[in-house]
Amino acid sequence: MIAINRYKHIKRYQEIILVFIKHGFGTFIDQMGILSYLNIRKRIVKHTAENKFTKLTVGQRLRLSLEELGPTFIKLGQIISTRPDLLPQDIIEELEKLQDTVPPFPFEEVRNVIESELDDSLENIYAKFDEKPLAAASIAQVHLAELLSGKRVVVKVQRPKIERNIDLDLKILKDLAYFIDNHTKYGKLYDFSKMVQEFEITIKNELDFRIEGENAETFKKNFMKDKDVIVPNISWIHTTRRVLTMEYIDGIRLNDFEALEKAGLNRKVIAHNLATSIFNQILRDGFFHGDPHPGNIMVLEGNVIAFLDLGMVGKLSEERKTQFLKMLMGITFKNSKLIIQGIVGLDAMSSWVNIKKLEKDIDILRDKYLSIPLSEIKIGEVLNEIFHLAFSYNIMIPSEFTMLAKSLITLEGLVEKLDPQLNILEVAEPITGKLMFRIFSPEKIGKEFIGGIMDYGNLARKFPSSMLNFLEKIEDEDFTMQFKIKDIERIVKQIEKIFNRLSFSMVLLAVSIVIAGIIIGSGMSAHTGVEVYFLNITILKIGLVIAGAIVLFLIISVLRSGHL
Repeated sequence: MIAINRYKHIKRYQEIILVFIKHGFGTFIDQMGILSYLNIRKRIVKHTAENKFTKLTVGQRLRLSLEELGPTFIKLGQIISTRPDLLPQDIIEELEKLQDTVPPFPFEEVRNVIESELDDSLENIYAKFDEKPLAAASIAQVHLAELLSGKRVVVKVQRPKIERNIDLDLKILKDLAYFIDNHTKYGKLYDFSKMVQEFEITIKNELDFRIEGENAETFKKNFMKDKDVIVPNISWIHTTRRVLTMEYIDGIRLNDFEALEKAGLNRKVIAHNLATSIFNQILRDGFFHGDPHPGNIMVLEGNVIAFLDLGMVGKLSEERKTQFLKMLMGITFKNSKLIIQGIVGLDAMSSWVNIKKLEKDIDILRDKYLSIPLSEIKIGEVLNEIFHLAFSYNIMIPSEFTMLAKSLITLEGLVEKLDPQLNILEVAEPITGKLMFRIFSPEKIGKEFIGGIMDYGNLARKFPSSMLNFLEKIEDEDFTMQFKIKDIERIVKQIEKIFNRLSFSMVLLAVSIVIAGIIIGSGMSAHTGVEVYFLNITILKIGLVIAGAIVLFLIISVLRSGHL
């Protein structure tokens, strides 16, 4: 299937590779063996490389390559920018600049998509529809409209054929990931196929606008407890897989400080509301905005925060929230053991890890922050360093945790500009206190205790029948037990070597004893007559030939086994 995909879409393969070569990655691609894999001649590398890119940094060249290759690769770069455990900080910073703005597609195509999806004419669906888009991106563009009820809305319309193009690029990415995992040294360090699978889920979710609508409904339900945070309402009768209609929110962009001042809004209150909401999303709800940059956040009257563009979200289970809380407490109290407990609790270790050595490295990282006041610690940066260190031990941090760290770094940057005196750890403290009380409340402990009693009860109840079943199986004639010893093949090879050498030595010893016996016997019988002497000589020669044959046979056998 992989080979079929490769030859079926060879033009797109070559286009992708040539774009990376043009931006100075030709030598790297050649070293990985991708050129021969795709049957691209190496002379194209020299012909395509352009000198104007040689002065740019690796991060800049990578960003330009992804932007040129279109929506799939732009989204890929945006997601990779949340993985500081995989890439150096300078490349991360460049990928964060990825521009997802492209020329808008014609209004007639907008009309066709809407009418096809909603099965009616545009005029029967919307009372007014602005033909000029508010914004245009690689996956969709947004138009201002008005429902027949008179309510102002924003309509997000997916680009025609974009899903088909992304599907093609995903097949190519899967193919290349398979090649890298199985034919290069990088495959032993990173599971590229798994990364592509996670990316596929993310981008497919973004292509289905109903999922974004469901995310908005979840946020709305969670924010019922918060008076200072809102999300737009979704008009579900005007929403499908490729069209999303939501409430128009008329506010001020979070980073438009001049407009905020003119409107009489309080930047300190805004900063506190924003930080409180993000920590509530993470610690309380386990459902948080995955990309809270200024373009996705509006401020309304009364310092109310409005979150927009809800396609990318992070989700944390109760167990994952507890592990993050341990890491947060470890950073706050500068306690390495709590951080280690949080990492181990993620169940992200693919192989054996030297926990003691990891703890020592965490101690070194902790000591780096010992002299820094808590109010000056950047929690997002500390998390990034912890995740990067964990990755060096082949611990694959879950993507939702790296997204969480990225969200916190973005939050810290926004809060610093809104209110330089506010540290987000101060905002997190009361929220973590409530969560700690909930985790270690008598009710929670009681439930876990009862659950443990029930588990032991089930074990006691099932043990007699399980043991009886085991004993009955032992009585069967065909009963077998299998044990697996780690590195058994290496051990067997070592044992074979030892036995081969012992066998060789024993045969040589036996041959030597026989020959010595014949020689001694010949010497003792030399006076008995010529006939007997020649008989002994003949026996000695025959013995030597047989001994030589045995030794030769043994050498050949050992050489064939390769375990001398």
